[in-house]
Amino acid sequence: MSTLRGWQERALSQLRVWDAGPFLISAAPGAGKTRPSLVFARELLDAKVIRRVVVVCPTTPLTRQWAEAAAAQGLHLQPDAEELSPPKDFHGVSVTYARAAASSARWEKQCTPGTLVIADEAHHLGDDLAWGAGFSRAFGATRRWLLLSGTPFRSDQSAIPGVRYEDGVAQPDVSYTYADAVRDGICRPVTFIPFDGTLSWQSGDDTIEASFSDVLTGREASRRYRTAISTELADGLPRILRTAHERLTSLRGGDHKDAGGLVIASDGSHARRVAKVLHEITGRSPVVVLHDDQKSHDKLAAFTRAKDPWIVAVNMVSEGVDIPRLRVGVYASAAKTPLIFRQVVGRFVRTIPGRPHGEASWLYLPGEGALRAHASDVETELRHVLRPVGDDEDLDLFDEPPTRRETERTEEIPFVPVHAEVSPQMALFGGGPPPPKPPPVPVPVPVAATAVAAEPEPEPEMPAWQRRGLLRDKRKDLVGSLARMDGRSHREINAWVNRETGVARVDDATIAQLERSVDVLLKALERQSRRRAS
Repeated sequence: MSTLRGWQERALSQLRVWDAGPFLISAAPGAGKTRPSLVFARELLDAKVIRRVVVVCPTTPLTRQWAEAAAAQGLHLQPDAEELSPPKDFHGVSVTYARAAASSARWEKQCTPGTLVIADEAHHLGDDLAWGAGFSRAFGATRRWLLLSGTPFRSDQSAIPGVRYEDGVAQPDVSYTYADAVRDGICRPVTFIPFDGTLSWQSGDDTIEASFSDVLTGREASRRYRTAISTELADGLPRILRTAHERLTSLRGGDHKDAGGLVIASDGSHARRVAKVLHEITGRSPVVVLHDDQKSHDKLAAFTRAKDPWIVAVNMVSEGVDIPRLRVGVYASAAKTPLIFRQVVGRFVRTIPGRPHGEASWLYLPGEGALRAHASDVETELRHVLRPVGDDEDLDLFDEPPTRRETERTEEIPFVPVHAEVSPQMALFGGGPPPPKPPPVPVPVPVAATAVAAEPEPEPEMPAWQRRGLLRDKRKDLVGSLARMDGRSHREINAWVNRETGVARVDDATIAQLERSVDVLLKALERQSRRRAS
């Protein structure tokens, strides 16, 4: 027996009557889309309705996260696989959308109706785009596409393969909104704090001064925003960073000692400048994570476990990055699409078991029109959840302010930020939200016929894909050692070991066969050592 949240149980009930075609689960970040998907996959495998599972994700780290989560359900997935057919002692594979697109012609022949395809963060697919077209071709033969997304829409308005639309709006088969998750205590409410004030910049020969309440041309509006997130103006973004740090310090001085903060920067050079400002404010260098840094995922993992106060990132902190200790954020990204905004908000909603229900996170953002609109959409979702009964239902702190002035320029002219004097404005609902209701008691649900209940639960074993990877690395090292001792080439030794263990290719070897190959190589090395000694 295991426990599922109420919404997961409802989703699983609907999955059990699903026979064929696409099925879309739209659930808020942190709500737990992975769990019912894997429980369902396990049930289909046990009933021999399907023969294998293929999980497709946007990034390589996510393929490994899925493999680890699957192992906890007794499912063994091979991450980063090159073929759809898993090793014999595995139940399936987890791969990236990029690999699926690149291998679509080959995988089209390997895919069968007995394959369950789980598409994680399915909004990365687009009907007319390479990933979407490749996905549709590679997995066209299967009976079931299980699509998962917390944001089932695309900023470019492309349709997502397999998603049903009505009047241009995606129609999920199961929906569990952010508001639902906050009400149930599964996600934290986020308090948005816009900042605005006087901003001025040199535009050619003219100095323009405006706040976010002024209507400007597209170019000047962009320069206003760049002025607002500039690190060079002491009373602009640096003041907001200082305010955000004060909030974080207050949380860390209370009962959340390891609370963390995240700044989303616009690009690599901006991230480094933000990090310099944070160092001046805090006396400590923040963790900086950039997309072109080969150690970026290791840095994210280390920050998740550590107690460092701040991390600065550009586009690395998105889906699949779970840092539940994040409580304070500063949105200083140049990207302002609703999809990216929702993904950023999702970094601050994850709860920590054992902590008080209803504790909020805070996100500071420029009071720019598009961002205010995105925050307003989230506020609308939460309004009936967080606002006490009897409050003014027409109050919307993120309504667009009245227009005051418009400028018009046509020629390309130099731009230089000159001055900023901004401050935090009124927060969502005028302050931190009241606590939501306590979460419902989880409902016991049978996970799988072969699952064994035990109390206390044993320590989880190493996932099969990790064991397999370690055995392959060990075999490779032993082959190298034997080659140095007896003069044979690596190819000759590998062929000999394959014959001894009944393996056609190492890529197809089971864990048992790899263990046997390690034993064969160790005995061969022992014989060589005895010969040399004599």
